[in-house]
Amino acid sequence: MDLPRYERIWLWFGSGSLLFFLVVTGFMGVYMGLHPADGMAHTVEPERVEEVAPFADPGVYQTGPNEFEARIVSFIFGYTPNEIRVPAGSTVHFKVTSRDVIHGLFIPGTSVNLMLTPGHITEYTHQFKQPGEYLILCHEYCGSGHHYMQGRLIVE
Repeated sequence: MDLPRYERIWLWFGSGSLLFFLVVTGFMGVYMGLHPADGMAHTVEPERVEEVAPFADPGVYQTGPNEFEARIVSFIFGYTPNEIRVPAGSTVHFKVTSRDVIHGLFIPGTSVNLMLTPGHITEYTHQFKQPGEYLILCHEYCGSGHHYMQGRLIVE
């Protein structure tokens, strides 16, 4: 069976596009470390989030030399804690959840982009090399005050 010329071109184009997509996705997943958060296996009752460890005492805690754990609870329309301070070059291990509705935690200029589902503990690790002030934004619409939901991460 001999395919017409244009069908062969489209078959090569489709196969090439698929291969290109797989290479780009593999590069982003392996080299850049961009992948879905894997914290969905750990859960907590949404009504009791602030009574159970580690969210009973939200904040930033040093866990090693230049390593910190940020325990964050999201709620309509904010984060606890609202401001995080770490030294430049620090590795921050985020442990985040929501106590009411689906929220997001997005830090522009970094690979931190988390979805926060009530009762699910989302974990992510990122190293902040450059000093500066970073916004923490909610990227999931959570109600009429969604645009007020923000925090700050200050790298000193």
